[in-house]
Amino acid sequence: MASFLLQVPSTLRNPSVFASSSSSSNGSFPTSGNQTSQSGKGGPLVIELPLNQIRRPLMRTRTNDPHKVQELMDSIAQIGLQVPIDVLEVDGAYYGFSGCHRFEAHQRLGLPTIRCKIRRGTKETLRHHLR
Repeated sequence: MASFLLQVPSTLRNPSVFASSSSSSNGSFPTSGNQTSQSGKGGPLVIELPLNQIRRPLMRTRTNDPHKVQELMDSIAQIGLQVPIDVLEVDGAYYGFSGCHRFEAHQRLGLPTIRCKIRRGTKETLRHHLR
């Protein structure tokens, strides 16, 4: 059985960590407790992160559709977030480049955390995304 080692900044307390598989029937993941789930097939690391730990470098260049944000707010309030946002981790800092509408919906709902699919990158990867 595989095991995961997650290194997070000391400002994060008790994050929930999950391994996901593309064979999930509905795309949802557990959202409570500090459970760790492992998939036999492996997959991306999915973690619940505080919204204030995610930097949104593209927010000043993109505008979200208010109608789409409202629809997501209704859905998230009713059934929870079904698809995690993608986050790039560079030197312990988290950068969100996708999931802008889902991120804003969480903010407006006053939710403290959001489920994220974490991918590691370098400063060069980050510079490439900011171009």
